[in-house]
Amino acid sequence: QVQLVESGGGLVQAGGSLRLSCAASGRTFSSYAMAWFRQAPGKEREFVAAISWGGSTTDYADSVKGRFTISRDNAKNMVFLQMNSLKPEDTAVYYCAARTDYISSFPGDYTYWGQGTQVTVSS
Repeated sequence: QVQLVESGGGLVQAGGSLRLSCAASGRTFSSYAMAWFRQAPGKEREFVAAISWGGSTTDYADSVKGRFTISRDNAKNMVFLQMNSLKPEDTAVYYCAARTDYISSFPGDYTYWGQGTQVTVSS
């Protein structure tokens, strides 16, 4: 079992930055692939970024490549999403997710989810 708690969301102006954090419980955190997804009102949940258990492999949605960076600290059971050059279209609830297999961009592949943190980017 893994419990995930996101933090770091908020209101920011376009062009600004935010850093999201995801704190995970469980002694086997380092064996999980981790990902960030987001969901805007009236839209489906979409993939943002993923990182392998050891951190050597990452994947990003085309819409955030070059602006967002995913990282993890297995010693602290934490995953991060650094978001730069934010745009109004990045506004959404951001969710942290975990799975015990290789990274994936499909939300249905992930077993564990956090409660989400709201990110609002004003124009």
